[in-house]
Amino acid sequence: MTQKKNTALYKTILIGATIAFAMIALFIFPIRDPNPEWGKFWMVKPLIIVPLAGATGGTLFYYIRQSGPHNGWKKVVALMLSILIYIIILWVGIVLGLDGTLWN
Repeated sequence: MTQKKNTALYKTILIGATIAFAMIALFIFPIRDPNPEWGKFWMVKPLIIVPLAGATGGTLFYYIRQSGPHNGWKKVVALMLSILIYIIILWVGIVLGLDGTLWN
């Protein structure tokens, strides 16, 4: 049973990080001529911070869903709360990742 729970947790973490990576890729990969003040490897910071934030959001999403109710309207509220928290964490990760480059 523990192995199954761990697999579900890892899957949720991976999905959260993948969504975050896709979001940050939409911001940084289209840039062809970056500002020289940003440095040569300016993409590394957002490509690390944002997926980590997404993985953290995915972890919280998993634990809120598991600890909450499993039926009725309370399940819907727990789902909406989980999604809202994930979006907020993803937004904060994007702001921190792009700070000093695109978010100036």
